[in-house]
Amino acid sequence: MGNTAGQMGGWFREPVGGLSDLTGLRMRIPGIGGEIMSRLGVTVQVLGAPEIYPALERGAIDATEWVGPHDDEKLGFHQVAKHYYYPGWWEPGSTASLMISREAWDELPTAYQEILKTACGDILSWTLAGYDEANPAALQRLIQNHGVTLHEFSSEIMEAAWRESNAYLEEQAAADPVFRTVFESFSAFRNQAFPYSAGNEGSYARFTFPKIETG
Repeated sequence: MGNTAGQMGGWFREPVGGLSDLTGLRMRIPGIGGEIMSRLGVTVQVLGAPEIYPALERGAIDATEWVGPHDDEKLGFHQVAKHYYYPGWWEPGSTASLMISREAWDELPTAYQEILKTACGDILSWTLAGYDEANPAALQRLIQNHGVTLHEFSSEIMEAAWRESNAYLEEQAAADPVFRTVFESFSAFRNQAFPYSAGNEGSYARFTFPKIETG
């Protein structure tokens, strides 16, 4: 019932190049992303939104991730960290979900079930369209008005993140039968969808995107 599209890789007080730059780096990043970053040598911190800016400002943390340009700009991270990285490989398409127990769902009248389905679908479309409109303008402001430098994570970091992420998922699947059921379904779909997107959407993006001058 909501999607931010692909998120950014976060704000860093100093540039990071290879894996060695991650060793000992103190970064606010929760969840599975934090687990993988920890495996890459990062000292992971979990902080709530109001705590992030002060911690970054006083040097208690060296980096943080949040969402993307539109939301990040509002929290002012660009004032204390000028290096903005992409992609947010741990959240390439974050979707918020409305979770309802099967028992409670089955008790609802059919009309109410359809209302909920429709509302969630509309919210998903609305939020995704909103972020697609707001993020490019916010990123342009961050670069042009606030002196932010945009960086791409190095291939060394991306390869290590890919390797450790898949190892983590395999470990979870081996330990939990329910997780394995979901993971196998997800993997089968990914193995089919990635080549299609890389060929169709990927070729379009590689050709057209460089033709547009950006900030």
